[in-house]
Amino acid sequence: MYDLNIRRLLIGKPLKTNDAIHQRLNKAKALAVFSSDALSSSAYATEAILLVLVAAGTGALGISMPISLLITSLLLIVAFSYYQTIHAYPNGGGAYIVSKDNLGALPGLTAAASLLIDYILTVAVSVSAGVAALTSAFPELLSYRIILALAIVAFVTVMNLRGVKESGTFFAIPTYAFIVGVFTLIGFGLFRVLTGTIPEMSPEAVVAAEQTSETAIGSLGLFLLLRAFAAGCTALTGVEAISNGIPAFRPPESRNAGQTLIIMVTVLSSLFVGITFLANTFPIVVSEHGDSTVLSQLAREVFGGENLLFYYLQFATLFILSLAANTAFADFPRLASLIAADRYLPRQLTNIGDRLVFHNGIISLAVISSILIIIFDAREHRLLPLYAVGVFISFTLSQSGMVRHWLRERAKPNFKGGASWYFKIFMNAFGAVATFIVMLILMITKFAEGAWIVIIAIPTLMFIFTRIHKHYGTVAESLTLEGLTPGPLKRVTSHVVNQPVVVLMNSLNRCSLQALEYALTLSENVRVCTIGVDDETVDRLQKRWEEWDLGYIPLDIVESPYREVGTPLIEYLHQLDKEAPHVMPTMVVLPQFVVSTWWENLMHNQTSNTIRDSLMRDQIATGRGRAVIDVPYHIGGKLFQPVTQVVENTAKSKAAPVSN
Repeated sequence: MYDLNIRRLLIGKPLKTNDAIHQRLNKAKALAVFSSDALSSSAYATEAILLVLVAAGTGALGISMPISLLITSLLLIVAFSYYQTIHAYPNGGGAYIVSKDNLGALPGLTAAASLLIDYILTVAVSVSAGVAALTSAFPELLSYRIILALAIVAFVTVMNLRGVKESGTFFAIPTYAFIVGVFTLIGFGLFRVLTGTIPEMSPEAVVAAEQTSETAIGSLGLFLLLRAFAAGCTALTGVEAISNGIPAFRPPESRNAGQTLIIMVTVLSSLFVGITFLANTFPIVVSEHGDSTVLSQLAREVFGGENLLFYYLQFATLFILSLAANTAFADFPRLASLIAADRYLPRQLTNIGDRLVFHNGIISLAVISSILIIIFDAREHRLLPLYAVGVFISFTLSQSGMVRHWLRERAKPNFKGGASWYFKIFMNAFGAVATFIVMLILMITKFAEGAWIVIIAIPTLMFIFTRIHKHYGTVAESLTLEGLTPGPLKRVTSHVVNQPVVVLMNSLNRCSLQALEYALTLSENVRVCTIGVDDETVDRLQKRWEEWDLGYIPLDIVESPYREVGTPLIEYLHQLDKEAPHVMPTMVVLPQFVVSTWWENLMHNQTSNTIRDSLMRDQIATGRGRAVIDVPYHIGGKLFQPVTQVVENTAKSKAAPVSN
């Protein structure tokens, strides 16, 4: 009881399935939810470039401006590609769906693995960067950075468990506070540049690394330039988020998502270029081991010290970086649910929780990202080399898939070509080549720094996908009704028994047929109950019920507007008990398939355990015992044959002539 009260306090009361449409986001809230990852990257992308260039000396730092402009051009190309994806695939799914539909299952799984890993890293990097912003303002908190980071992850997790709409409302303020803060910084900085009031550089406050040199820009090696470019490409992370979350927008979904993408790219480009310009103009110290970030130093210099505006920007940066994790929390569960629906991840990831969110995906992301934060000591610079590799793999596959999409469009009878079609396919093809080149640069330049971990992790995750898919294939083969002739089951009771018996099922397959046939041996009074969590599942069961001519067995559909099983089932059983008070409480028969290994057991909803717990609590509350019978069915074992069909097949085999 106390656990339930705490849960309600943290995440709120359950929402009805019919309330889903009211949980959609307008463009203002959607920008906060889906764009915070991309917008927050402006807080550290410039610093990532400078940290690479400073190795060549102070003279090399000036090249950061051309690099940022080149990255911005790439951003516009990728954004245009995803704008097309949003309108071509209005149901969302982004790179995974585009790659799977146009390039095949293997590229689709590659994109899926890349994005899932990138979302995990997004949480770890953004939260660690947020803590770095906080410790820049309050250095005494440095020793508590891991605890602070884990606390932020826990907070964002709880807010997302409360629902997309509520988290969007809460996190909208920090997003716009950051945008206003950085634009204020850029505005003040430009004013000081135009008025010539830039602080003079002193020997102690020049742009420097651990040691400076007189190296000129012309002596920069190509590899160093490529490393700097690759480091700055973290500014592109998060661009794909809107295409994955289209169903969360209010109608018309595609148009609203596309407009939000345009706003996001415009704001991000302005922030990134503006911060880079100021970093080249004002005296700051660039150091990997420094206690103060580049953005924090710029705020001190531009605003004239640690005043109100300085602290405003520091806290706004902390909140936006933490909120960037919110983008991953919004997209990771959606993507994981799509992959799970295709049977490449555990089916539990498709479950919708009390607040109409994919709660299992949210919790999984929180746990994995927290482990990363602990391993890398909440240092974003240690995590950044792992970052962006996966997202550029997905960029390349998504744009390549869109090229194939446009080629397929040309093959349709009603195809209308023209300059528009050529422009679209050219931009996608050019973008695919560009992001592929960047992907190679990232892999090469960041390989020794830690990118090798991601390069190994992606195929490892794909291997896990295939093992899970193979298991679900085995389950489907064991449960399929193929090979069976639809028809009524034979009642095999030797005497009349009126004890009420209820068989629970959500689909008609060999496992549930076996349980139903067993129930018919117990009583003449047998009913089947299905909890109506999903309308499509109920419709499919009713259709199969008619195909198998099972109308003589009552099929009761119990509505569950809150998608829970226990409470509606108990209420249903109590009603049956009232209708037959002179007999024992209604007996419950549970079909349950059994797998061979522990990890296979993790792949399935433990619904039967939930039902048993609910029945046990009900028995304690009412003081009446209720018989609950499990009917196990071994996956991968001998296929179940209904008694009627076994008898028919035996008779046919006996009647068949024997050849000499």
